[in-house]
Amino acid sequence: MSASVGMEDQHGQSEPSPPESSVDPATLVSEDGKNSKAVLCQRCGSKVLCPGMAQLSEKELFLPAMRKKSSIAQSDGSVDGDTLTSHWLVFDMFDFENVGFTKDVGNIKYLICADCEIGPIGWHCVDDKKSFYVALDRVDHA
Repeated sequence: MSASVGMEDQHGQSEPSPPESSVDPATLVSEDGKNSKAVLCQRCGSKVLCPGMAQLSEKELFLPAMRKKSSIAQSDGSVDGDTLTSHWLVFDMFDFENVGFTKDVGNIKYLICADCEIGPIGWHCVDDKKSFYVALDRVDHA
């Protein structure tokens, strides 16, 4: 993910850059409602899911900001991150090609790339054994 860089207006004031564009889910879904392309790690390109292994789901989930193997909470206890709504829903953890899980954070485990350990790319509630969410905005497709 690239960092947002502010732009200066005519008075020298810094204005935030527009947010990164979201992925258009319609271009990624096959006729049977599954992912039509492989899902890849944005950082290292490792394959997370093969085509046809997940279905598109719209659900609001908060994911902490992406980092490589560092603590989730900041020193003041707050968590920097994003509320994302478009996800690939996977029903069996063995459908993943290359994904790791964080230690429990409450009743949540976050999904990370097993190769480069960047994440979180997704979310899993330990109370629901059959729902694993991978945020479309946190992965690439090929």
